[in-house]
Amino acid sequence: MKEEREHQNILVTKDLAIGYKQSKKDTLCLLSDINLTIRKGEMVCLLGPNGAGKSTLMRTIAGIQSPLDGCTLVEGIPIRDRNFKEIAQLLSIVLTERINVGNLTVYHIVSLGRHPYTSWMGKLSDADNEKIKWALEQVGLLHYANHYINQLSDGERQRVMIAKALAQDTPLIMLDEPTAHLDLPNRVEIMRLLHRLARETNKAILMSTHELDLALQAADLIWLMARNQPVKVGAPEDLVLNGSIEDTFQNKSFNFDRKTGNFIMNYQKKQTIQLLGNDVMGFWTQRALSREGYQVTCEQVGDCCVKLMEETMKWEIHQNGSVTCCNSIQELIACLKETLHTN
Repeated sequence: MKEEREHQNILVTKDLAIGYKQSKKDTLCLLSDINLTIRKGEMVCLLGPNGAGKSTLMRTIAGIQSPLDGCTLVEGIPIRDRNFKEIAQLLSIVLTERINVGNLTVYHIVSLGRHPYTSWMGKLSDADNEKIKWALEQVGLLHYANHYINQLSDGERQRVMIAKALAQDTPLIMLDEPTAHLDLPNRVEIMRLLHRLARETNKAILMSTHELDLALQAADLIWLMARNQPVKVGAPEDLVLNGSIEDTFQNKSFNFDRKTGNFIMNYQKKQTIQLLGNDVMGFWTQRALSREGYQVTCEQVGDCCVKLMEETMKWEIHQNGSVTCCNSIQELIACLKETLHTN
């Protein structure tokens, strides 16, 4: 069983130490004794606050930066022992930077992924062209093959770069914040695409990201980095349940809600108010009341209560025997401000 699992390993770091050599004698070590593994078909998200060393770890794994100690192996091959062409056949990288090569077609850009396998003339074989078409099909852009890159949206451009990595046909694909410049629908689509590609191509995918909410939904494993702490590894749900997520991103301005997987801002509370009702309507009502500075409880407090009329989607303010009916949360907040200020 152990041998079978090891056979599935794509990326392994052994006693890796990352950091910078500031001079011949002085070394800044950010983290040492890093032992991590990614297997075939796994999508791993690297998370952590700024300054934790995520970029340094990614560069060291990719062989762009030398390790202070230890080694990185892709399919059992030490990265630092290989030349650039050999490394390019083991791992492909998709960077954060926007693509500004407007005079190149989508097909031309994706074809660059085949250069580690072509001669010095760069001539593409029939097999190379089939691989390029396959990669474009995987990201849903084959019909855009002859379009210029500057004709595409940001989301489509990012899919082009993922197609280029697929055409490179490496066992490991690394992505540095691939959703950084995208709007919400495209961020979701890219995460879904990467999750599917890991499953269907059996490649290992490692991406650094700040998209905690999406990583919790899409990643098979999370590598969680914090300053001067060992990397925590686990399924997203395990890291939520054992408190690792909230420990890593602890801040006075917000709290991490284990029930929803979201960060909740801390507002200064000015008054406690009773809320009767639950489910979806209750969740959004409580969120709006909290934003306005109310401490929300289901217990009876004071003389003011908000009651949800879920069947009619209305809100009732009960105070001192009088009832005020509201048709929206916006109206509810306005009425509360007027009622409570008056009283």
